[in-house]
Amino acid sequence: MGRHLARRLDRPFVDSDQVIERRIGASIREFFEQNGEEAFRDLEQDVINELTLGEPCVLASGGGAVLRLANRQHFQQRTQGIYLHSAPEEVFRRLRHDRNRPLLQVADPLGRLRELYALRDPLYRESARFTVETGKPSVAALVNAVVLLLEQGGVVSLTEARPIVAAGPSAA
Repeated sequence: MGRHLARRLDRPFVDSDQVIERRIGASIREFFEQNGEEAFRDLEQDVINELTLGEPCVLASGGGAVLRLANRQHFQQRTQGIYLHSAPEEVFRRLRHDRNRPLLQVADPLGRLRELYALRDPLYRESARFTVETGKPSVAALVNAVVLLLEQGGVVSLTEARPIVAAGPSAA
């Protein structure tokens, strides 16, 4: 979704998780296993700080980035945040075979997604200027919906100096 939105807005696309993986020279899953979630969240916070001060882009943040108050503040103050909302069941359908997400490597991944949703949904809503229901529309339809929201909100401008953050399970 973020890549398509960036193309449509003629802006670079940046995925914070990919930036982190390049920086550490390993996968996030490996980093989690070796250093734990708290160390990962520290690193993620540093990267989010840098990226939200950077050039205008479409930024896909990792799903747990909203857990840190500093990240939520950066999203609110420095970006035009878009929460791509998906129900836990929809996320499970898309990710049920993904073995690279450390928090979902549990006996009941759907149950875990429901727990994460209960914790994160209010934080996403607090951090974002716009919320888009992802449901089952095509990526093109979602991009159109986001662009329409940005236009209606007076945000879409190639000279706009603030990054656009696409956050949530559908961001990348």
